[in-house]
Amino acid sequence: MALYTIRKGQGSGKLSRAEFGRRFQARFFDPAFETERAAIARLEAIAWEAYCDGRKAPSTVEAGPGFADPSYELSTEWLHTKRRLEVAQKVHDDRTLRSRVLVVTGSSRNDDTCPAEIAKSWRLSRIALETLEAAGAEGDLLDLSALTSEYGRHIHPCKGCVSTAMPLCHWPCSCYPNHALDQVNDAMADIYERWVLAHGVMIVTPVYWYMAPSPLKLMIDRLVCADGGNADPTSTQGKDPKKAKDIELAGWSYPQHLSGRAFSVVVHGDVAGIEGVRRALSDWLEWMGFVDAGPFAKLDRYIGYYEPYATSHDTLDRDTALLEEVRNAAKVLLRTVDGVRSGEIKKPERGLSRPRPK
Repeated sequence: MALYTIRKGQGSGKLSRAEFGRRFQARFFDPAFETERAAIARLEAIAWEAYCDGRKAPSTVEAGPGFADPSYELSTEWLHTKRRLEVAQKVHDDRTLRSRVLVVTGSSRNDDTCPAEIAKSWRLSRIALETLEAAGAEGDLLDLSALTSEYGRHIHPCKGCVSTAMPLCHWPCSCYPNHALDQVNDAMADIYERWVLAHGVMIVTPVYWYMAPSPLKLMIDRLVCADGGNADPTSTQGKDPKKAKDIELAGWSYPQHLSGRAFSVVVHGDVAGIEGVRRALSDWLEWMGFVDAGPFAKLDRYIGYYEPYATSHDTLDRDTALLEEVRNAAKVLLRTVDGVRSGEIKKPERGLSRPRPK
């Protein structure tokens, strides 16, 4: 086994009591809370104690049978998510049920928040959803703009466990919730379930500064655990880097928990960057073992090239060719899904192993 060193020294350490208090109190800036300052101070004291003690998962239970260490205390919230995913996978595998397609809207915009107007991505997603449902599929619309407009809804950033060692990255992600750090209300538990249930995924997104919008990128990063993630946190005793490194160096299988699903990608912009984002999304999905639904399923288009933002929705209304292309992308995706489920479409790499897995 190769030798390695676990590197330390980057973290900023614990906050001071005063700084912790300032950050905790900031959420109660509204003068309407003034009559409850004493109660808020008591809550702050409890939160400070949890922070000092590092109570990431205050509710735990023994892992039980089926885990490497049945006596290890696992988060009850993580176990609940894991069981949901196990049920979802069984539903996904039931060929008597209708094909299910997840349509992901990547834009940050909606009319419940600062832009005060719906997103073009959402409009295109609705067209795709209607096309899929008209063809008999079960559609599921995941609108990531909810992160910008709903109270307490988050996708917390990936902490990069995989770069320490792949087995340290758990499936589903065990980094959240972290109650000691107030990293709660993480939307990914629900999102993992929706990806597992889906037989196909269609991502519809704009380009923000040559890249995917931040809500979409947050989700993508947190899906890293679906590609090689460790379904047994007891094997690494939670987040023990040495145990994870030893497991990886002894030989890790890199399980692809979402492989075999089909995909489509629709990227739109107004000036530049559409091809790069479309390629990046397609490459990412293929890396995870998703099945390419063909050239009709991968679009990069400009809506109002170098035209005013103010009239972009009206420009989209007139671009009937793009609207039809989106419908076609949905149709070929569903055809691919049905082909994969029936066994008519098989992945060409089946039976082969990666000489350099990662």
